[in-house]
Amino acid sequence: MGLLDGKKALVMGVANKRSIAWGIATAFQREGADLAFNYAIDRLKSNVEELVATLPDHENIPVMPCDVTKQDEIDALYAALEKKWGKLDILVHCIAFAPLEELKGAFSSVSRNGMLSAIDISAYSLVSLTRAAIPLMEKAGGGSVMSLTFNAAEKVVPSYNAMAIAKAALEAETRYLASELGEKNIRVNTISAGPLKTLAASAVKGISAARELWEAKSPLRRNVTQEEIGNVAVFLASEWSRSITGATLFADNGMNIMGTFE
Repeated sequence: MGLLDGKKALVMGVANKRSIAWGIATAFQREGADLAFNYAIDRLKSNVEELVATLPDHENIPVMPCDVTKQDEIDALYAALEKKWGKLDILVHCIAFAPLEELKGAFSSVSRNGMLSAIDISAYSLVSLTRAAIPLMEKAGGGSVMSLTFNAAEKVVPSYNAMAIAKAALEAETRYLASELGEKNIRVNTISAGPLKTLAASAVKGISAARELWEAKSPLRRNVTQEEIGNVAVFLASEWSRSITGATLFADNGMNIMGTFE
């Protein structure tokens, strides 16, 4: 028996095999969950489909288009899930984007459009996706929503710039959604992971230095792994965490407790 037997999970934001979203998805399947995926743009479709083809019973795993800036695509995604499953137990939001030029140089140079784009895609999408999930989660008797954040929301990471503001917004949204949806037995949390080597992180110049810093200065003297974050996500999706909501759960080998990054 897996911790997620019979659970239906939508995992959003897989880009390639290094994606934290992919680590979460494989951990979910290991624990018995049924999966569904999205791809934001056609260029990523083949990446996701090739990964899904490596999973057991992959013929029954839907891979659907959904650009989170387009409400009609969100509506179509959830309509397809309702037709297939009739309910939804778990929503995993691993979506982050900012224009490349907003991830370098001085923070004071961030453009209005760049900031708005980062917040829209990386943060507001949690609100729109959760809102659309509520009816399906009510049919399941409740649910678990989770997203990914980073400690740059609280501490300065060079070049994180607009994305840091988006992550701060995401963490605030987590608390407000948790407060509103608790009466529906829907829990909302976010995982603050260490700096893994992902496609999204590769755009941030300071992330390579952050990974080295984690290995040298975190209490556990190492960085986290994709598998470890997947296991944290399993915990948040399972009944084992049923008393936890509105939390930013640090899975960063203790780096968040350190008083300095010097």
